[in-house]
Amino acid sequence: MPAPSPGPAAPDGAREGDEKLVRLTDAAGAKVRELVRREAQGGYLRVAISGGGCNGLSYKLSFAAEARRGDILVRTAGVPVLVDARTALYLKGTSVDYSDRLIGGGFKFSNPNAKASCSCGESFSV
Repeated sequence: MPAPSPGPAAPDGAREGDEKLVRLTDAAGAKVRELVRREAQGGYLRVAISGGGCNGLSYKLSFAAEARRGDILVRTAGVPVLVDARTALYLKGTSVDYSDRLIGGGFKFSNPNAKASCSCGESFSV
């Protein structure tokens, strides 16, 4: 049986990465694919980290129509994820899950680099 096709090459300006950088669970991948169809703001999920939040750094999720120069493309759970080089330093080894529970639901980040994180899971410190 032939090996599955890796899909199209990384877009111009981006390089290929792997799930050692960031990994979406099947539940997170399904939710992102649903949101991509519903929101129609681009076919890529961009994961970024910015200053702010209770612990100094916050996770940001958005959709992108194209990659930026220097982005890393990770294909995980059927979703093309873009990560900028600065974010990659903080994100390495992170897993993203999704829960639709009424209380405590949403996207949850499990980041092995975080020394502390807030109870909502949206910010952390290193």
